[in-house]
Amino acid sequence: MTSMGKTRRTGRTVAVGLCAAALAALTVVPAQAHGAQRPAPHWQLTDSGTDARFRGLSAVSRDTAWLAGSKGTVLRTTDGGTHWRNVSPSGAADLEFRDIEAFDARHAVVLAIGEGEASRVFRTDDGGATWSEAFRNTDDRAFYDCLTFFDRRHGLAMGDPVDGKFRLLSTSDGGRSWTVLPSAGMPAAQDGEAAFAAGGQCLVASGPHDAWLATGGAAHARVLHSADRGLTWTAADTPLPAADPARGVFALAFRDRTHGIAVGGDYRADQPSPRAAAVSGDGGRSWTSAAEPPPAYRSGVTWLPHSRTDALAVGPTGTDLTTDGGRTWTTVDTGSYDTVDCAPDRGCWASGEKGRVARLEPRR
Repeated sequence: MTSMGKTRRTGRTVAVGLCAAALAALTVVPAQAHGAQRPAPHWQLTDSGTDARFRGLSAVSRDTAWLAGSKGTVLRTTDGGTHWRNVSPSGAADLEFRDIEAFDARHAVVLAIGEGEASRVFRTDDGGATWSEAFRNTDDRAFYDCLTFFDRRHGLAMGDPVDGKFRLLSTSDGGRSWTVLPSAGMPAAQDGEAAFAAGGQCLVASGPHDAWLATGGAAHARVLHSADRGLTWTAADTPLPAADPARGVFALAFRDRTHGIAVGGDYRADQPSPRAAAVSGDGGRSWTSAAEPPPAYRSGVTWLPHSRTDALAVGPTGTDLTTDGGRTWTTVDTGSYDTVDCAPDRGCWASGEKGRVARLEPRR
């Protein structure tokens, strides 16, 4: 929908409630610590060596992560962020990468956004040493925003509405080739409705068949759900801010096919976002406002690994933690991040403007 800055057509203690067995190593240091506490885990900034803005992030493990950002930049680390290697595709300096999905340290798929041929998909099988262009958009009306994978073979990429419906691409060979899906099973878009290419989480998947996409810019901020890998979709209104091109759902996270969190708001710094988060317990069919939402717009969200209750949300003004499934949130860091992602081994990463990238450090 937007390149975020360019317009175009169309008082609780953080440690309380953490799952001790699975997540003792995944709390975040509060912005203001209370009393003498044991050193807690915290975001540890790493030196990316660039000033690119990284809205695309894929956490493979505590050691390995991929970043995708402005000026056609793709970085990869395999040593926990001590060193970042520039593995950008050749000739991509004019592209805006906004989403990346990595399967391991060698295989990844990255999405560039924009109108017409600016929207492209690339894949690497050798850790970014070489890339192949897997898709180039030739429809001037289309603008792609996010991508996701169900497994190593099957994935989707989504774009803003064309002819009144969101456009979907599908792959069944790990992103080597893409096909535009038929739109018959897609509900009609609202006037002005689109997606936000803000943090690579406007399209997410959980399990082998279920996917959700987030929308904004229209009368209602919605979440659309597909249970058949994108062939048919149902739409549900959310209580997040809407009725303005800058407002809506910016990011989604589902820990299974039932339990989801939506975050967003109004991305303009001078505008409030009083209902910046909502939760669903029925696979996205209905959404309820967080009782204590994040205090401002948030563009990224992720469940902490192996937890049924704990998640992180990030945005330009900070990081928030929930320990009750998204009903209440506490700000635990005030650094600026655009997106956040966690790997199964509890390696959590965040990235954002001016080359910012951090790893969540465990308790010492």
